[in-house]
Parts: sequence; C-alpha cells; structure tokens
Amino acid sequence: MAPVGVEDKKPHAVCIPYPAQGHINPMLKVAKLLHHKGFHITFVNTEFNHKRLLKSRGPDSLKGVPDFQFETIPDGLPPSNTEATQDIPALCQSTHSTCLVPFRNLLSKLNVATDNIPPVTCIVSDGIMSFTLQAAEEIGVPEVLFWMTSACGFLASMHFPHLMERGLTPLKDVSYLSNGYLDTPLDWIPGMKGIRLRDIPSFIRTTNPNEIMLNFTKGEVERAYKASAIILNTIELLEQDVVDALSKMLPPVYTIGPLHLLLDQIKDDSLKSIGSNLWKEESGCLEWLDSREPNSVVYVNFGSVTVITPHQLVDFAWGLANSEQSFLWIIRPDLVAGDSAILPSEFVSQTKERGMLKSWCPQEQVLSHPAIGGFLTHCGWNSTLESICGGVPMVCWPFFADQHTNCKYSCTHWGIGIEIDNNFKRDEVGRLLRELIEGDKGKEMKTKAMMWKKKAEEATTPVGSSFLNFDNMVNQILLSNRTPT
Repeated sequence: MAPVGVEDKKPHAVCIPYPAQGHINPMLKVAKLLHHKGFHITFVNTEFNHKRLLKSRGPDSLKGVPDFQFETIPDGLPPSNTEATQDIPALCQSTHSTCLVPFRNLLSKLNVATDNIPPVTCIVSDGIMSFTLQAAEEIGVPEVLFWMTSACGFLASMHFPHLMERGLTPLKDVSYLSNGYLDTPLDWIPGMKGIRLRDIPSFIRTTNPNEIMLNFTKGEVERAYKASAIILNTIELLEQDVVDALSKMLPPVYTIGPLHLLLDQIKDDSLKSIGSNLWKEESGCLEWLDSREPNSVVYVNFGSVTVITPHQLVDFAWGLANSEQSFLWIIRPDLVAGDSAILPSEFVSQTKERGMLKSWCPQEQVLSHPAIGGFLTHCGWNSTLESICGGVPMVCWPFFADQHTNCKYSCTHWGIGIEIDNNFKRDEVGRLLRELIEGDKGKEMKTKAMMWKKKAEEATTPVGSSFLNFDNMVNQILLSNRTPT
C-alpha cells in the first residue's frame, strides 16, 4: 500500500499507551497499522516498561526500523526492578501529575528538523493518558484518544460524573456492598438496557469521596470530549446500541476492532519481530495443545493485573482437578498477592497427565487453537475480545474496573459467558467448568461464540465496518491538518 501522505515528508504519529500490558498490546497494533498506512511512528513507553520489554524480549527487540522508533518518558514513580505490574492507583496518579512535562519535551525533541524524522503531525494517546491533549493543542496537531475498554465499559465510565451527582457513589456505608444496593437499576443510562450499579466499573464501590480511581476516572472521561476522535477496539455490531449512544455524546467514535484480526489482513512482515510482552513467553503451550482433542481444554488466565489470595489459588486448583477436564493454566509470577504461587503437591500429581502450567503464553494463538473448549477468565477486554475471535465460551470471574461490565454483557447480552460468584467454592468451579465443556449450556454458548467470531472476521475484511472505520479515521482525523502541496 502506498503512503497516504500528501506532502514530501511522511505523516508522523506519536503513539502513547498507559503503561500496563493490556494497554501496550492494542496500542502497538494501532501503531503497526498506521505504519502500514505510510506513517512514521514514535512509540512511547515508560522507562520502567522499556526495561521490562528489553528483559523479556531481548536487548535488540526495541531497535525498531528506521520509520518505527521507540522513545521513553519517566512515569514519576520511585525506581523499581520488580517483574510485576505497578500499583495501578499510584501509577494513575503519577502519570496524570508528572508526565505532561517529559512528554512535551519529547515532542519538542522530535520536532527538531532532521532529514530522518518528519515533524509530528498527530498523536494517538491512551484514553487514560489525557494529559497528552494539552501537548497536542500546544503544537497544533489532532489527537485521537484510544479507550482500551469495551464500548460498554467506556459508556459506563462516562457516567461516573452523573453517578456522583445523583449520590449513587461514593457509597454511604460499607454495608451497601452486600445489602442489595448494588442491584440498583440504572435505567436512565442510554444504550445500556438492564444495567445495574454492580455492572458499572468497580471504582464506584467505595465509601471514600477521595478514592483515587473514582476521581481519576471521572477526570479522564470528562476530558474525552476534547479529543479530535475516539477509537475503540470493538465490533460495531457487537455493541451497536452502546456505540450509538456514545456517538451522540462525543467527537467522532470509530470502532476498529478486533485489532489483531485487522492486523492479520496486512501481508507485511517488516514489523513482525516487534512485540510487547512484559513477561517472557514460555514455549510448549501450542505444541501441547496440538496433542489434545478439539474443544477439550479449559484455558485459565486472569490477565496481567488481577491478583488472587493463596486460598483462591488453591480453590481454583481443586476446582480444575474436580472438573476432570484438561487445562492450560497461566500463573503469572505476581498472581498471588504478596506471596508466591504454591500449588498443593497432590493437585500437581493428580492432574499432571491432563494439565499444563505456564507463567505466560501467546494468548491470541492459544485462544484460536482448536483444542481450546472454554476460557476461565477475569473478563479483561483484550481477553474477552480474543475469546470471541476464537469462538470460545467463557466462565467469567471479574476482578476490577470494566471487567464487571464485560462480564454482564458476555453473560446476558452476547450469550457467551457464565458468571462465577466472587465468593466461589471449589465445587462451583468444577461444576461450571464441566458445564462449559460438556453441558448443554456450554454447547449453547459455543454456538453463540462461533456466531460472534464470524461477525468479527467479517468486520475486519476490506469491506467490513472496522476496516473501513480505520481508513476513515486516518483520512478524516489524523491527516486532517495536512495541506496538499
């Protein structure tokens, strides 16, 4: 594909994700798609994550190519060498209050005229790195905000200010978490039929009016109106009512997902070597899956942020054992809060013939493998979307943020999930996993998941909504300030 720029120099997009795994992955995909469109790319990581990427992927992994370069800014937190996701509230507070100046300085450095680097012409920023809007305004370029949540998670977050104005959050008392208050219907939110307070991103579940994440989210969504456009990694048909509601509230909203399927449309190997995993992927998962029957394996992964207690770890383990299903379980080094993930030796010996334990894996490939029959998941949006693309039904155990909203939609709107109670017992885990792989409900969810898989594939073909929306976003927004010569 020929470059779309109309000037001698290429358009130059600066892409900056929030510094966590689930945000870096999709932003890198957008950057690769823009590079394929002819853009010079500067991808901005924090210094902390830059070091982690070099450690997990090798010292040459971020050298890039001449027109796809990596830069760093500090995150404002004290130096650390931990192999774990940083504390989310502290990171949100720090990026919001300290990152504008180093980001502004980086833009100034990039805009020093050189033959190799064209001037910055646009910014694609994570939706929760909205301090970048000020920098974009200062240098006079359009900025697109990429909200990494589902459309339903984003719309729910957009109503944080209204929930606070109505006195629905902060909660009056901690007893409100268990007395049925969270079942309060929110029938005044447009486009979200049947939504309850418990389905709103979890930051509203606080009694503290100064709660960092409640106020941080409120501030970020209030600044979303200032963007040139919003992009979402979703399928228009999957969340049509929600997307319609968002489109009436905000600057242009473009649904451009699933991004990994959109990227698959490009026959370009020049950037294949550039990856974004902060943990080193362990080999052997896909080969092991090759030896399993179709639709027979439960995949278990709680993402990059979720932490569980030692007791929950053991209950999940015995639930898997009691389900009598084959499984691939990803146990991150920092999965258990403040402790190491030690499994009972009896569990390991009892399941060694049908189970595989790894610390990290190539999830997109795993979920598209024919052996995977179900997914025990935290319902992070990347995981949910990748499950849909694999046609894989889910047992949902949401942990925080928009995972509760994704769980609600997966189970009641899309028919591809079944929720596990937060205070689960191992017997319930075993029962639901058997149902997922062998039961009638599991088969029904599988049929729905395969239907949505087909819709996802259609959306990312050259005539599909996501493919066309990406083209329109580039031409209507990112190239809007370039004057033909």
